[in-house]
Amino acid sequence: MTEANLGGRYTFPGTNLTVHRIGYGAMQLAGPGVFGPPKDHAAALAVLRAALKAGVDHIDTSDFYGPHVVNQVIKEALHPYPKGLVLVTKVSCVRGPKGEWIPAFSREELTAAVHSNLKNLGVDALDIVNLRAMFSIHGPAEGSLEEPFTVLADLQRQGLIKHLGLSNVTSKQVADARKIAPVVCVQNLYNLAHREDDALIDELARDHIAYVPFFPLGGFTPLQSSTLSDVATRLEVTPMQLAQAWLLHRAPNMLLIPGTSSVKHLEENLAIGSIKIPPQALQELDGIAASAKAAAPQH
Repeated sequence: MTEANLGGRYTFPGTNLTVHRIGYGAMQLAGPGVFGPPKDHAAALAVLRAALKAGVDHIDTSDFYGPHVVNQVIKEALHPYPKGLVLVTKVSCVRGPKGEWIPAFSREELTAAVHSNLKNLGVDALDIVNLRAMFSIHGPAEGSLEEPFTVLADLQRQGLIKHLGLSNVTSKQVADARKIAPVVCVQNLYNLAHREDDALIDELARDHIAYVPFFPLGGFTPLQSSTLSDVATRLEVTPMQLAQAWLLHRAPNMLLIPGTSSVKHLEENLAIGSIKIPPQALQELDGIAASAKAAAPQH
């Protein structure tokens, strides 16, 4: 698989970290609900090794996936890590005994999370750590990130973290965090139907800060799926491939981390970088968000 097939290259701002624009999200390697061990341990190892063999050099993970399980599987499959592989993790949450997602924002909790990621990934310093805002589980909500982001900046100065990012955040929270320490990436919910971050993406692009969408395939109503399916049929790709290829077309700072526990599905995901979307098709896809907004219940 050539470099062009992985969407070209991108360098995180102010760093020496350069990656392909199509990476891999490891969340699905855990059990149901991102909790417990993988259903098929050997398959989890295989998909990680296949990703690297195909040229993937950006893996997104967290020690609260499992918890601990996904990082341990990554270490088992890939350690010692090849030069150029960038591992991006996130903190601010722990898991309860039944898989609950519990905010963990204190200095002690964040410090413990960083050390846990270091241990389970088997590294001396973490390439990038995203602080995930937990003021709302379902999307960005205003609230001060000054204290927790300052904690991560302190750990960065200690050499435990190389670079910092944010997740599930508002434009104001990004601006406030950048006054504390440089931000190299933002990871938020974004896809064809949910485009609330359009202005933020353009703002980040001007400063060459990476934007990494999660749930890139979520939220389509039947009407929207019809539009997506029609265009995909014409272009002879799957709707899922097209939805992600559109993201690559959306902005030059967009990095993708599609996740899967299947090697076959991995190959489909990694093929999206070669999909060309004609202007007319792009216009149709751009209209999906407006259709979704019009169809949404009015409160």
